[in-house]
Amino acid sequence: MIEVNSLTKRFGHKVAVDNLSFSVKKGEVLGFLGPNGAGKSTTMRMVTGFLPVTEGSIEIGGVSMIAKPMAAKKKIGYLPESAPLYNDMTVKGFLKFCASMRGLGGSSRKDAVEKAIETCFLQSVAHQSIETLSKGYRHRTCLAQSLLHDPEVLVLDEPTDGLDPNQKREVRKLIRNLGKEKAILFSTHILEEVHEVCTRAVIVDQGTIVADGTPEELTKQGGGSLYDLFHKVTTSEITAA
Repeated sequence: MIEVNSLTKRFGHKVAVDNLSFSVKKGEVLGFLGPNGAGKSTTMRMVTGFLPVTEGSIEIGGVSMIAKPMAAKKKIGYLPESAPLYNDMTVKGFLKFCASMRGLGGSSRKDAVEKAIETCFLQSVAHQSIETLSKGYRHRTCLAQSLLHDPEVLVLDEPTDGLDPNQKREVRKLIRNLGKEKAILFSTHILEEVHEVCTRAVIVDQGTIVADGTPEELTKQGGGSLYDLFHKVTTSEITAA
């Protein structure tokens, strides 16, 4: 569902992403693991068409993000880092607005909003103003908007960042469930999430992939510790839990 080949992004003389290639199949949850500044968010933004590509190719469900960006974007649900919200809207009002932006109307819009609210456990705050929500509920509202059009592909940038332990568990469980039917690419700097959520993971450092495999394979490469592998192949610190 996601095919990335020789992807490169330069900002002036700085190479943020360097000749990066990977793929994500339906039913697969690929974790993008790496420290801050590794190139994870930049890669996500190119995969979703938010940033232009310097070199390389991206296909979403067989559709080129470069040649046919609108068609490719229709297949994606995107949760960006620090996703924006309209504080004066209610949760339900915001999701209705987002569904309309996705071209949904009438009963289709109503059904999509109700399903997203249920999937992300937002029933208790559906009619509440967004400005009154906790960070956890705000994050789940952002996640809900990415699901409205039932996309084949989900791209989630640090989906548990800033959540408390209980909220993190809920979001991780949700990602696992969604991953049974969709292709999911999500970035993280938390080792625990690789074991709990991913069917496969890549470790990125300074814009390149330095390790790729299932959580079990990566742990074995690290001599029984994913934390040790990370320190073998990168030059930066990472969160252990």
